[in-house]
Formats: sequence, structure tokens, C-alpha cells
Amino acid sequence: MRIDSITKKDNSANLVNVRFEDGQDITVNATQLADHMLYTGREMDEEEIERLVGDVKLGLAKARAMRILGNRNLSVREMERRLRCKGESPETSKQTVEWLENAGFLDDEDYASKIVKHYSCKGYGLARIKEELFRRGIERDLWDDALSQIDCLEDAAYELLEKRMKGSVDKADLRKSTGFLLRRGYSHEETRLAAKKYMESRQQDVEL
Repeated sequence: MRIDSITKKDNSANLVNVRFEDGQDITVNATQLADHMLYTGREMDEEEIERLVGDVKLGLAKARAMRILGNRNLSVREMERRLRCKGESPETSKQTVEWLENAGFLDDEDYASKIVKHYSCKGYGLARIKEELFRRGIERDLWDDALSQIDCLEDAAYELLEKRMKGSVDKADLRKSTGFLLRRGYSHEETRLAAKKYMESRQQDVEL
């Protein structure tokens, strides 16, 4: 297939339109123009055109991925899922994600650490933090190292309970506060010990 013309795209300093003799148009950037050695009159076989189209699709997917990423953190699975939702093929999505990983834009190990730090600082328990790691597509083999940075959960549960109770020794307030801890992802045992410690500090008996 022969290239009939190569013309600059309107209002673009980096994009050109490559037109083939069958009327097919492919928009490429300057790097792709050089890498594929495109020029007017050049004959290209189907395999060469297929490689060019694949390269263009990948380039567009990379640009889309960078827009999606912006200033936020995403996991490999989250990015791949978002790209596919935007219409990218599974193969192109995978290649784009690999490029982002190699370039350092995606790092699930670092992302897992940030998730754990963020939610533990907000007073969430282990179950809720694990739920977030799962929801964001972090591989389970990265969980242990990330979770190891959590400080004593019993102390965290007690501090959160004490903050919720505000000095009250009312049993109804205690039930509401322990229910809050459970919803935050603390275990029944951590919640029980926190309540016991709180009430004992105020010389009260507790039954949960």
C-alpha cells in the first residue's frame, strides 16, 4: 500500500495525517513518523501497516493513561480496568500498564503502603484496611509488608473509643461506640479489650 500524502494536522505542532492510496488516514506523531520511516510514495505491506496502527493505538492509550493518572495513585488493576472501560483493548491496556510500571508511574508496593498508612491514621482497623487493599486491586502477596507498618491495634482501638466516649460511662454510649469500632474494622476482641480498659480506667464494670 502506497502513502499518497503526509500533511500536518491543523493546530498541532506534533501530529501529521498519513493518507494511503486506498483513502485510509492514520494520524501519527513526530516520533512515530521517524520510527516507521514514513514518507510520501513509500510502499508498505500489511504487516508494516498493522505495526504502525498498533503503535498509534498504544501511544493514544499511554496519553489516556497519563490523563487518568493525573496526581492520584492507582494500582495496576485499577488502571487496566479504567483503560478497558474507556474502550482500549485488553492487549493495549496491558501494554500501557507495563509501560507505566517500567516508567515508575505505577508501583503497587508503594501504593499498598500508602493505603495502609492513610487508613490506619484515620483510625480504621485491620479488617477495613484489608478491604481497601482488596477493593483497589492490590495483590495479596504485597499485603503483609504493607500491613506490618501498623502500630498496635489494641492501642488504636482504645484511643478511638476514648475519643468517641468523651468521658461518658453510660452503657448505651458504650454500645454505640463499640459498634462504631466494629464497623471501622476492629475485631471483636480488640473492641472488647478497648471497652474493658476504658471502663476500668473510670472504675466501672463492663459487660459486652
